[in-house]
Amino acid sequence: MGRSSPGLQAAGHPASLGTSAWAWRRTHPRGGATFPGPAPALCQARSRSRSNSRLDNMAHDRPSCTLEPEHVQRLLLSSREAKKSAYCPYSHFPVGAALLTGNGLIFSGCNVENACYSLGICAERTAIHKAISEGHKDFRAIAISSDLQDDFISPCGACRQVMREFGTDWAVYMTKADGSYVVRTVQELLPASFGPEDLQKMAEQVPQPGRAWVPTRV
Repeated sequence: MGRSSPGLQAAGHPASLGTSAWAWRRTHPRGGATFPGPAPALCQARSRSRSNSRLDNMAHDRPSCTLEPEHVQRLLLSSREAKKSAYCPYSHFPVGAALLTGNGLIFSGCNVENACYSLGICAERTAIHKAISEGHKDFRAIAISSDLQDDFISPCGACRQVMREFGTDWAVYMTKADGSYVVRTVQELLPASFGPEDLQKMAEQVPQPGRAWVPTRV
């Protein structure tokens, strides 16, 4: 993240943010991004509120992977636009997310709910799934927007785990309705996490032909 930021581009639909095609999605009752995305299961807004006092105290701290101000504002705008597409007839909690890839594309998503509550999907995961489906796995930052006035919107546990799948040292911008935000890394939001590297460690313990396997104690 210390490298110079590439110009932001919208993925899927020629828009003011860039020249590439830019698709919009929304997911998650908490907020979303600017690309059409699947609905979220009813996310736990309470847990977010509990964590907001801590976020307020961290509002002035900036991790090293943060973006240049002009790029941050474009990402925040994309997440707010994505929120408009949220499908949340049950929670009435629209969320938008905008995901910035390593090569400067922005993929947006919104929360998409379902009458079978558990089948809903959050805005963050909508944006990430959209990017993955287009062949992108290197992410620099994600911005999340909602209508919360007094609290910063924060990703649920499931979204944090999905973010962690693609690295721990990238930025998560959590906003309030007035546009203010705090930024944390995925590592800070999900410390002591489990990821692909842990599965690799297990694979290395699989016995080779002709060798006895001695299980190790973690």
